Amino acid sequence: MHYTIDNLARLVDHTNLHADATEADMEKLCDEARRYHFKMVAINSGQSARCSALLAGTDIHTGAAIGFPLGQMSIAAKAFETQDAIENGANEIDYVVNLTEVKDGNWTYVQDEMEQIVNVCRAASEGREEPIPCKVIFENCLLTDDEKIRLCEIASEVKPAFIKTSTGFSTGGATVHDVRLMREHVCPEVQVKAAGGIRTADAFLDMVRAGATRIGCSAGIPIIEELKRRFDAEGIDAIEL
Repeated sequence: MHYTIDNLARLVDHTNLHADATEADMEKLCDEARRYHFKMVAINSGQSARCSALLAGTDIHTGAAIGFPLGQMSIAAKAFETQDAIENGANEIDYVVNLTEVKDGNWTYVQDEMEQIVNVCRAASEGREEPIPCKVIFENCLLTDDEKIRLCEIASEVKPAFIKTSTGFSTGGATVHDVRLMREHVCPEVQVKAAGGIRTADAFLDMVRAGATRIGCSAGIPIIEELKRRFDAEGIDAIEL
């Protein structure tokens, strides 16, 4: 595909999920997202109202992390948190699967959870100009490839907007191997988001080449600045990936 700097910036979910993030941190995050024209700010759900107000009148989304970062709560609790975040202005949702149920092979539970949270987003999308995307976080560093593939198969049935590699809060983040594996095993309608440990322009581009159409990172600004320098040095205004 053909990517300008703005196209590349629009792949970025600009992230601050730290527990001690202040109001000033949220203002900075949203200001940076506006200046660089990132796609979304990724924040804990309690920041949904604040960030959606800060981004009012822009095309930058407010993305609430649900069940973050462990995913260890009931389906009802995650569904409630999803609905609450949306009612407070979130217009994207990233939720963490229940890894205990994944490791125990309780795939009926995992599918039920995914369906319920995706359905909250679909119901809340009615009457809106844009649907509310739901992204399912796998936390691949804790999974076998067989478990990742089974999650992809479930996602192919349920059809969330995205499946996502990682929270960035566990033992590892996104890898090219995982992005390729997910892209290969999920249906074409479901996109792949890479997140966790993506800190350089080269890592960013590698994830896009592997099939990611969203990149969650806190290093979006230095990445885009490095890409701007490369474009200027090569005298180009776009690249093919």
